[in-house]
Amino acid sequence: MNHTTPAATVGVVGGGQLGRMMGEAAGPLGVELVVSDPTPDCPAAPVVRDQIVGAFDDDDAIRALAERADVLTFEIELADPDGMERVGEETGTPIHPDPGTLRTIQDKLAQNRALAAGGLPVPTFRPIEDPADLREAGEELGWPVMLKARRGGYDGRGNRPVEGPGDAAEALESIGGAAMAEEFVDFERELAVMGVVGDGETRAYPVTETIHEAEILRESVAPARVDDDVRSRAREVAFEVLGLLEGRGVYGIELFETGAGEILVNEIAPRPHNSGHWTIEGTDCSQFEQHVRAVLGWPLGRTDARAPTVTANVLGDVDSAQPAELAGTEAILGSPEASLHWYGKREVRPLRKMGHVTLSAADGDRGALLSRARDVVGSVTFSDR
Repeated sequence: MNHTTPAATVGVVGGGQLGRMMGEAAGPLGVELVVSDPTPDCPAAPVVRDQIVGAFDDDDAIRALAERADVLTFEIELADPDGMERVGEETGTPIHPDPGTLRTIQDKLAQNRALAAGGLPVPTFRPIEDPADLREAGEELGWPVMLKARRGGYDGRGNRPVEGPGDAAEALESIGGAAMAEEFVDFERELAVMGVVGDGETRAYPVTETIHEAEILRESVAPARVDDDVRSRAREVAFEVLGLLEGRGVYGIELFETGAGEILVNEIAPRPHNSGHWTIEGTDCSQFEQHVRAVLGWPLGRTDARAPTVTANVLGDVDSAQPAELAGTEAILGSPEASLHWYGKREVRPLRKMGHVTLSAADGDRGALLSRARDVVGSVTFSDR
């Protein structure tokens, strides 16, 4: 696509926090965003051109979006690849990343099979249909095993460690559908690489260390606190993953570093990802601007880190759903190196991602930055207790 300013309109299926931050990044480029989302006045609505209210698999909503856009993309894996494919063929609107890529990534078993077939290192895995399959997988792979729902899991939902054969039936019932078992990886740390595929060019941001608790991403540290060999291997694996995927855009590639220094692919997100939020303050061209550039076929921006940068998520610290009102933000706003990102969600729920805080310092020790990030996030609360 030729670049003129004012430029183009990007249609985004999904209007959550990723769509919101994409809209914030698109504006300075002269690019307008229109989103479709089932929630009226969704988080992205205040910062984009318009919202079409419709379910993620609503062909009419996707068609209305396509008719207003120069290119379609998505910010959530619940988007319907079949519907987008149909609408793309009807309207001639290009879609990036390719719906076929989304279709594969939506099914964790299909994703692992595609990666393994491409020669990528993944944990040993087995398809699971019933408790007998799970017990057999445990005997073969060794207990415990990690049971994963094939579809719909995110933020730890749909993932469950299974300690032994006696837990198989209850564990599979809790997953509630088709599943996959993986060998339990005794990892040294979790890593991520935000990769971007443009029009004939491929780039990657620095390897990032991701810190999870109860399967939910809490913090990220960039660049990761790893040695050069691990960093080099993680980037190599990430570029190999990008070579298997169809369509332009940003991809979040989650990795394990094992105790032996091996790199295994955990999961892929065909969109900007929580582990790349640090790029807003930490780089010249954030993952969100990069995604807009990529899907439009424009030249990609720089991916170098400006300085050591950490992020810490602001999670719902409540016992049940309630209106979202965050108290204590003066501790963040009063810190000269901290930046607050609020996602605009009307309701807070237990452990729901409501925002994040970024700290970046040119001479910053990453451990010290992380400690300060924890302090400022620990000072805010949604609870009135």
